[in-house]
Amino acid sequence: MVQLILILVLAYLIGSIPSGLIVGKVFYKMDIREHGSGNLGGTNTFRVLGVKAGLAVTLADILKGTLAAALTVIFSVDVNPLLPGVLAVLGHTYPIFAGFRGGKAVATSGGVLLFCAPYLFLTILLGFFISLYITKYVSLSSMIAGIIAVLYVVVFGFVKAWDIPLLVVVLLLVSFVIYRHRANIKRIMDKTEPKIKWL
Repeated sequence: MVQLILILVLAYLIGSIPSGLIVGKVFYKMDIREHGSGNLGGTNTFRVLGVKAGLAVTLADILKGTLAAALTVIFSVDVNPLLPGVLAVLGHTYPIFAGFRGGKAVATSGGVLLFCAPYLFLTILLGFFISLYITKYVSLSSMIAGIIAVLYVVVFGFVKAWDIPLLVVVLLLVSFVIYRHRANIKRIMDKTEPKIKWL
């Protein structure tokens, strides 16, 4: 039990590493929380610092989720890796190292799925980029990718076998992602949401 608690705390701390803040301050001498949407995630990094920084932050945020989920294997703990993965997502969203002002949970959630359900991750990644190419909205594409994730798990359940823990976590994460994007939804409806220009 003590080891499990330590792993969950470590997962949260890994998720709390503010990739956007680090990249912005170290390489650009800028706090991205003071620019754009004020968000620490990859989308705002793309918007404020450009494609290279955005890709670096997004990749780092994905790997946070993957590493957190992998802690169960690294420390040989018999617990579903989705559990520390969820703690990493919470850490990313409410990071203790950045005043509890973090990202919107998309990339880190994807990183958890990369470890726990790699085919699901590849499916939603494809869906994300197709949507992004068509709409040019990162926020909308993130939410569409979440919906694809839910459909994937449900269809897989009917066709092959139900993975209830995965279904529950995916539903929770997708609901959380959509909740975190509520301001973006309003801007999309008002046609004031910024579109990307690099794809």
